[in-house]
Amino acid sequence: MKITHTEIYMFKIPMVPFTIATGTMHFAQNVLIKIYTNEGIIGFGECSAFPMIVGETQTSCYHHAKDFAAYWKGKNPLMISERLVELDQIIAGNYTIKSAFDIALYDIAAKAANLPLYAFLGGKQKAIESDLTIGIDSPEKMAEQAISFKEQGVSMIKVKLGKAPATDIQRIECIREKIGTNIKLRIDANQGWSKEDALPVLKSLSNFDIEFCEQPMHKNFDDYLPALCAASPIPIMADESVFTHHDARKLLYNKACHLINIKFSKSGGIQEAIKIGDLAAEHSIACMMGGMLESRLALSAKIHFAMAHDNVKYYDLDTCLLGHLEDPIIGGVQFNGMHLSVNDSPGHGAEVDEAYLSKLVHCVV
Repeated sequence: MKITHTEIYMFKIPMVPFTIATGTMHFAQNVLIKIYTNEGIIGFGECSAFPMIVGETQTSCYHHAKDFAAYWKGKNPLMISERLVELDQIIAGNYTIKSAFDIALYDIAAKAANLPLYAFLGGKQKAIESDLTIGIDSPEKMAEQAISFKEQGVSMIKVKLGKAPATDIQRIECIREKIGTNIKLRIDANQGWSKEDALPVLKSLSNFDIEFCEQPMHKNFDDYLPALCAASPIPIMADESVFTHHDARKLLYNKACHLINIKFSKSGGIQEAIKIGDLAAEHSIACMMGGMLESRLALSAKIHFAMAHDNVKYYDLDTCLLGHLEDPIIGGVQFNGMHLSVNDSPGHGAEVDEAYLSKLVHCVV
């Protein structure tokens, strides 16, 4: 099998503004690729650029994609490891755009094997329920959002924090007071607290039954994480501190996290995510499957990955529910409330409406 050409799209999806500690997003800055082969199999991949976290923009992803596509032309897409090594030889880092190409390769390989991606990865169907996230706002407005989620039947809520410690405590206090104790609360500071404030805030929040806290302080202070993990009354989940399995290895060796959040846009896709998950499992550390602002296309690949890895025990898979105003995806993951499922179509099962794609900036390489 050979790659004949690749279509690359500026897959910009308008959304309701969504705020976290590092900034506000007004649209999903995604890039979509379609890799064509001489055997008629097409692989779909998508990435979601989050500049303030990964250092990549939609524009940088789009232009790097042209270089990647040109280098792969005429090569065998089924030799996944060899193809991905080539991307690292072209440019270091830039894991977000690399994840789109990784997903497309796995889509092609699973389709060539006539298997749903989860089966190609060695997994089986399993129940997956995601949390739903509240962006940063005033304590009162965030509590109103939490009440709305509760009325919709949401059983797990993730709360974005990290703007101001005192106000963050008020945010959780207000939310917990309004929704009661039957709904799980998870918090994510997105590196927003200082190394001096992190432990006092976590101790102040310990009375509100918090399941875990993601990335309480900046990754520059990873050397402080072992002490924080030892002292914190709330389990610490590493997110921005873990891009690759090398990052995970260092944190695990130093007992610097209780949990790890795996995101394709940080890891470069499925192949590296497998390495992170396997390493975490060796250390009896559970993982969460998370994301940026992907559509249901990349989200479908995430569901398949989670179904193939029993050590992925937590799910933050509400990426396209965080204010996306359009859903151009055909097939792929389906929502029943916050319960997510995929069918047994070969590959990850998701494609994009051609009428929607025809309106986007794109190129063919």
